[in-house]
Amino acid sequence: MAATAANGPGMKMNLFHLTWPIFLELFLFMLMGLADTFMLSALSDDAVSGVGTANQYVQIAILVLEVVGNGAAIVVAQYLGSRRYMEAAKISAMAISLNLLAGLLISGVFLLFTSQMMRAMNLQGDILAHAETYLVIVGGGIFLQAIINSLAAIIRVHGFTKQTMFVSLGMNIIHVIGNYALIFGKFGMPALGVKGAAISSVGSRLVAVLFFLWLLYKVLDYRIDFQFYFKWSKRYITQILQIGLPSAFEQVLYQACQIVFLYYVTYLGTEALAARQYATNVSMFSYLFALAIGLGTSIITGRLVGSGEKNEVYSQVWSSLQRALAFTAFMVVIVMALRYPLMRLFTDNEAIIQLGASVLLLSCLLETGRTVNMVIINSLRASGDAKFPVLMGAISMVLISLPLGYFFVFVLDLGLVGIWLAIATDEWIRAISMALRWKSRVWERYALVDTSSQKTLIDTPVEPDVV
Repeated sequence: MAATAANGPGMKMNLFHLTWPIFLELFLFMLMGLADTFMLSALSDDAVSGVGTANQYVQIAILVLEVVGNGAAIVVAQYLGSRRYMEAAKISAMAISLNLLAGLLISGVFLLFTSQMMRAMNLQGDILAHAETYLVIVGGGIFLQAIINSLAAIIRVHGFTKQTMFVSLGMNIIHVIGNYALIFGKFGMPALGVKGAAISSVGSRLVAVLFFLWLLYKVLDYRIDFQFYFKWSKRYITQILQIGLPSAFEQVLYQACQIVFLYYVTYLGTEALAARQYATNVSMFSYLFALAIGLGTSIITGRLVGSGEKNEVYSQVWSSLQRALAFTAFMVVIVMALRYPLMRLFTDNEAIIQLGASVLLLSCLLETGRTVNMVIINSLRASGDAKFPVLMGAISMVLISLPLGYFFVFVLDLGLVGIWLAIATDEWIRAISMALRWKSRVWERYALVDTSSQKTLIDTPVEPDVV
């Protein structure tokens, strides 16, 4: 048995101790994208636009890979809550193998179809060339992110959020140094521009994979035998997919809508494309702590649901939401007050600065709704209630926000502001529905582990492993 975090029924996991390392980890992860944007902006706004567009596909790929990672994390959390450590270890090993296989398949798709995917986004000239260069390298190496997704989620759900944060710190240091060396030709390296940024991203992920694998065997409650990676159980796969598929599909829906919105922006010109990318990077810091609180709360939710303490988790989520909203409001005020200086960090093009600043002014409307969703949706998933957020996402994102965005942009001629308003409308429709869902306590009936009999609700009795 390895050293363990607090686990088992009745354990009290401290939200702050879980959340601050997650916050720093997410902050560092976002810095990877920000470092690319900031350094590439020294080359040209076209380079930023191309990489930003390519990253939309990368983000969707990462979300697809989270089917297994997120699903396994929630299942493992509930098993840990019921003190079933051997089964938690088997699920963890199987999740790593499944995600590696999925990652290799997605990498192959990027290598074969990069050109067609980027041309479908209505890109032309230098922007198209930059996008294709970046996507073929980063997309081809996306299988490394597949492994990271599984390893980080499993280690984090055991309560070792500080350790995953340190690995992310190392990955970002390597990435920033690699960017500086390979984009601008420093330390004797060739000046590769966008290609250098892509190589740096893949290289830093490779190093992170090695450290996460080492860390896995230092922290798990029950050591993973090598054979666990090749013995798959239908019961465990069913439980993982029961949570992972709806969770990932909801996120894929969201990113797909963002791609449609991005397609709208391509008709507004290259300045709007660049302004969108810069404003998106700034906006991320408005909701970052809310996302960390949402993830930290989901770890506690999974553990408490697994141990049958549903009254406690009901109150915990409302408490977490209050804290997340307070921090988001604080950050939104800062972003709105400093929107012009923040935009000038990336460009001296006044048209781009004005566009970006105009949408950042809407942060008070967009980010508060997004915060509610981040906290409650993560907790609904952790409780086992993963399908409801997908249903509401399909209604709100696809049937409401996309047509509304088209109307705002092309009929009312609101430009980039119209897209921000459409996204904010979607966030608030879903936020209200998620709050009502949590208040109804319908989620209590979706637990994966029956705490009264300590038997799983799916495929009992236990089936043998299948290779």
